[in-house]
Amino acid sequence: MENDDRARVLDPERDADALKALTHPLRIRLLGMLRQDGPATASELAAATGETSATTSYHLRVLAKYAFIKEAEHRDGRERRWQAVHALTSWDSAALASTPANRAVGSALRRSQLEHLTRAVARFETEAEAGPTQLEWVGAGGISDWLPRLTPESLAELWQTLSGKVDELTARDAEDPRARQVVVFHAALPMAQPAPAASPASEGPA
Repeated sequence: MENDDRARVLDPERDADALKALTHPLRIRLLGMLRQDGPATASELAAATGETSATTSYHLRVLAKYAFIKEAEHRDGRERRWQAVHALTSWDSAALASTPANRAVGSALRRSQLEHLTRAVARFETEAEAGPTQLEWVGAGGISDWLPRLTPESLAELWQTLSGKVDELTARDAEDPRARQVVVFHAALPMAQPAPAASPASEGPA
């Protein structure tokens, strides 16, 4: 898959430093906020995260160094505004599991996604408390899990199907005024194989 205006695909070997930069929890949170809420300054992001402007400014510069974000149009000349370059970032999971260093990066990235899910749930619940969320949205969304038995080929096909469907529906709803941003999480992790049952001990002669 080639990079385009929507997605950036990182190579775990060629882009090792860029991937490592994403393992910092505040950095990946700042990137997510710019993608979700649009351009912002270091001060605005500091207020939203409870960090200092100096801290968010430093981490924004690191994200810019590795081309995850870039300067946006400024409202005035006093402070930089930043915007995300791509809507999502992906990588080859198999390559990310090829070395101990890459596995550590992959583990950190997965945990960042779990933190993102936790924040998304909290934001949804806060919105629902502030004013009843439209029932059509509540009924259409949700969190669920399945435990199918699949081959590696079928699991890869499932990922491709989900990604393709998201692209298809996003394009279909692009001009619909009722459309709103939706956080879509999907995880597919092979379960550990159960230990084989012990064979019953054979009885000896009486």
